[in-house]
Amino acid sequence: MDWTLECSGCGARSDATGPRTVCGACGAPWLVRYARPTPPSSLKPELAARRGGMWRFREFLPLVPGEAPVTLGEGSTPLLRAPRLGARLGFGNLWVKDEATNPTGSFKARGLSAAITRAVAAGATAFTLPTAGNAGVAAAAYAARAGRKVKVFAPSSTPNPLLGQMTAYGADLVTVEGHIGDCGQLSKAFAAETGAMDLSTLREPYRIEGKKTLGLEIAEQLEWSLPDVIVYPTGGGTGLIGMWKAFAELLAAGWVKGPVPRLVSVQSSGCAPVVRAFEGGRAACEAWASPWTVASGLRVPNPLGGALMLRALRETRGTALSVTDDQLVAGAASLSALEGVDACPEGGAAVAAARILLERGLATAQERVVLFNTGAGVLYGRDFK
Repeated sequence: MDWTLECSGCGARSDATGPRTVCGACGAPWLVRYARPTPPSSLKPELAARRGGMWRFREFLPLVPGEAPVTLGEGSTPLLRAPRLGARLGFGNLWVKDEATNPTGSFKARGLSAAITRAVAAGATAFTLPTAGNAGVAAAAYAARAGRKVKVFAPSSTPNPLLGQMTAYGADLVTVEGHIGDCGQLSKAFAAETGAMDLSTLREPYRIEGKKTLGLEIAEQLEWSLPDVIVYPTGGGTGLIGMWKAFAELLAAGWVKGPVPRLVSVQSSGCAPVVRAFEGGRAACEAWASPWTVASGLRVPNPLGGALMLRALRETRGTALSVTDDQLVAGAASLSALEGVDACPEGGAAVAAARILLERGLATAQERVVLFNTGAGVLYGRDFK
């Protein structure tokens, strides 16, 4: 393999053979570091001619020569101009990256495709993970695609359409009275008991690499330029970290010029550990007591990647904002009605946060701003309750 693993906490190095969980020395997530030559910018025309999907970017991804990934065609989602929504909010150059068009209906398809590709190559025969909803759907689908079994632990408050999708893809589903942190403890225990590989957010290193393609695609879709601001609804934060990594790699390869986008983490006021840590100047998150929000993907009380997210926000001169459930539900309604996007509540949070950015002078009306709709609203049920 032409990559190694580097601990994001203590800097320890490891080879990438066999299934990997967090760093044994400090418990922090691993990051993939490539030893291969930097992909040349002369690759751009060939890249554009390749068939769609995130694996077009294989030179930036953890694949060995000739290896076929476990894929359902994820990636190549649209980056849409949003003129009517922009006019309502006060932006003249607003865009929406619509991840609802992925297989399984959310951005989680990217990370689970990469994670299961590498896990199967390393010999994993079964999987487990906790989920707030969309990750469980994606894990079930990609495990089925790979011919493997997966046990999923989900809060009983997870929207029924998402639970139904998990079982439709063959997952062994366990619903739990509690939040995703409680589910995580059960999943970890199941992994220890059975040997199933734990696919929890950032407990293996490759979901970041799949989510990294979010940043690669945005750069390509903007003709190898970068937006000024990216507004990203944040639960576990893998996508935020992945884009931070993607932009650094694109700059190092000479494919784009800086500055990198200011990354904005958006959370619900009912569960905002990243916002609290960012505003308090802390380097790590503390667990949020009694988390609740209708945006189930934001209901992550103590994200393992909290320290990495905070680094990404500060290094890109970004910020972290919280919005109320009423604001994010209204934001989703506006995105759907004005732009025809099947907005999930997390996508609505990005809309609500964009308005706050402008009101507080954290973005200007002329800047190029990208909002993320991370999943399909239909999978939550239309009342978002």
